[in-house]
Amino acid sequence: MYTLSNNLKLSAIIFMVVGAVLFTVDALFMPHTIEDIEAMHAGHGDGHGDENHALVDDHSTNDIAHAEHGSTSHIEVASIKDHSEGHVMTEEEHNQHLLDGYHNKPWSAIYIAAFFFFMIALGCLAFYAVQYASQAGWSPLLLRVMEAITAYLLPGGVIMIVLLALSGFHFNHMFHWMADGITDPASDNYDKLIAGKSGWLNVPGLLIRAVIFVGGWCAYRFFAVKFSRNQDEASDNRWHKKSFKLAAGFLVFFLYTESMMSWDWIMSVDPHWFSTLFGWYVLAGMMVCGITTIALITMILKGAGYLPNVNDSHIHDLAKFMFGFSIFWTYLWFSQFMLIWYSNIPEEVTYYIQRIEDYNLPFFGMLVMNFIFPLLILMNSDFKRVNWFVVMAGVVILLGHYVDIFNMIMPGTVGTVWSFGFVEIGALMFFFGLFILIVFSSLASRPLEPKRNPLIEESKHFHY
Repeated sequence: MYTLSNNLKLSAIIFMVVGAVLFTVDALFMPHTIEDIEAMHAGHGDGHGDENHALVDDHSTNDIAHAEHGSTSHIEVASIKDHSEGHVMTEEEHNQHLLDGYHNKPWSAIYIAAFFFFMIALGCLAFYAVQYASQAGWSPLLLRVMEAITAYLLPGGVIMIVLLALSGFHFNHMFHWMADGITDPASDNYDKLIAGKSGWLNVPGLLIRAVIFVGGWCAYRFFAVKFSRNQDEASDNRWHKKSFKLAAGFLVFFLYTESMMSWDWIMSVDPHWFSTLFGWYVLAGMMVCGITTIALITMILKGAGYLPNVNDSHIHDLAKFMFGFSIFWTYLWFSQFMLIWYSNIPEEVTYYIQRIEDYNLPFFGMLVMNFIFPLLILMNSDFKRVNWFVVMAGVVILLGHYVDIFNMIMPGTVGTVWSFGFVEIGALMFFFGLFILIVFSSLASRPLEPKRNPLIEESKHFHY
């Protein structure tokens, strides 16, 4: 029986407290007025002199600008063309855009970190269901680890719904399609394209769907864990058979709702853009993060003397899934990128142009972390049995997919004022501490090995 140590509990709380302090301090020092923006420009030596700089607004209040960098390597404003209205924006209007970006920055940092840890739990839940639906014989020793990780699903889901609700109540402007008057033809903010999507993109619909998604996922998790506990005390396999049927039904529900969730919660940050591969792309990242976290926690527990029946073959199989889903993620990334880039349709290709021009390092850096690094480290079969190799690959993969979420959210919410500072680090630390506290508390609530799973003996003698 695993026991949550006071040191681990204290460390998790320290992460949360330090994260909250870093986040708060950095958020307080961000620009809060137009005067702050102007003072910042002055401090950077900006002016409106001889250099010519073109800035382009791509319809979004969040897409601040694309600037040509002059010899002084700073962003300078000469003019901004608003494509939707065809007029040249003034400096004051551009400064307001910059200020909106700074206002969104702390919210975006929270949103990215909250979604990142939530998707780890959700990816793990899907992988857990696959084990029951496929009647996998290698993994029953790892089921308790998966159940513990998915314990984060309910608090993480509630946090996501609250963040979406706060956006709907205009506490921030992360979602451009929520702006006042955006679907009203009489309004200056009217956007014909977004108005055409208003049947789906509306706040009540978003929140209702979010409640249905999270409620459905958490309901499956509740009954799956309940059936698993009942099976431990049963004299036959009837609860295991119920788990099989429940998992098969859940996977159908999951595949539909996961795609819709990715449209609602991520893709709608850039409401003019769309991709039919996006749901699959998010799913691939979600799965590799969930499996990687299972592998890391399993190795931590085994290193501490728990899970004595877990052997190198189990770690090898987890590393194979990490490798496989990393390649699957890369396949989807390239398919989406290549088709959009080659077709060169303005509404679609703008998404990548903004990221390549303004987010060059994180955009290509996450490709190295999510594809090249796992490819080099995990291609060799023997390396998948070496714990420290798997740990090293796992840490890089998780960080790489955090950066991937960063790339999905930040360009549409803060534009060119992005950075990786204390608000991002603080939000990441806070949710990391919360995740560790919930997951390891859940691990301590039950024996780590199932007692009466009909496949447990096969799992104990699994060798590959």
